[in-house]
Amino acid sequence: MPIIAPSMLSADFLNLEKDIDMVNNSLADWFHLDVMDGRFVPNITFGMPIIAAMKKKAKKPFDVHLMIVEPEKYFEDFAKAGADILSVHYEVSPHLHRNLQIIKSLGMKAGVAINPSTPVRLLEDVLPNIDLVCVMSVNPGFGGQKFIDQTTHKIRTLKQMIKDQGASTLIEVDGGVTLDNAHVLIKDGADVLVAGNTVFSSADPTDTINRLKSFQK
Repeated sequence: MPIIAPSMLSADFLNLEKDIDMVNNSLADWFHLDVMDGRFVPNITFGMPIIAAMKKKAKKPFDVHLMIVEPEKYFEDFAKAGADILSVHYEVSPHLHRNLQIIKSLGMKAGVAINPSTPVRLLEDVLPNIDLVCVMSVNPGFGGQKFIDQTTHKIRTLKQMIKDQGASTLIEVDGGVTLDNAHVLIKDGADVLVAGNTVFSSADPTDTINRLKSFQK
C-alpha cells in the first residue's frame, strides 16, 4: 500500500487543530508541509513557528518540503521545529550532496524535490544518498493545480534508476493527485502520494484518505 501524506497547505487554517486530529485518526501516514518563501516560488506559506506548534498535536511524521532559496541556512531550525523528512529542491542546491549529508547528520531523512522541467537523470550520481525523491507533478507554488501527464514517464524512469542502483529511495508524487489517477501513479512506481485539495476539499476527508490508501501496486 502507498504512503499517504495529506498536504496541510490545503487544510483549514482557522481550524488547523481539527484537521490535524483528522489526519491523526485516519489511515494517513505522514503530514506533508510545504514551506514557500515567495522567491523560489510565487507564494509564501508558513515556517518554523507554525510547524513547531503543529508538532505538539501531530502523531505522525512531518514530511517538510522546502521551496525556498538557500535552504541550507535553515536545516537546523527545521530539525528543531520537528521535521522528520526534509526535502530541498535540486534547482536551488548547487552543493546537493553536501546538503543531503547535513540533513542526515541532523537526524532527519533527506529528500530532493524536482520541478516538472527537471530531468530525473540529473539525480543519478546522488541517488543512493537520497531517501526520498519528490517528483513535482505541477509547477510548485499553489495547491489545486492540474496534474502534468509527463510525470508518469518520469516516475517510471526514476523507478528503473533506483532498481539499477539497488537504492532504497522512495518516490513521492506531489501535485494534482486524485482518486482517478492515484492507481496509475502507484502502478508506475510511486511510493508516496501527496494529496491536498483532493483530501481537504472532499465531503469526507477521512474516507478519501482511506480510498487513496487502498490502492495496490
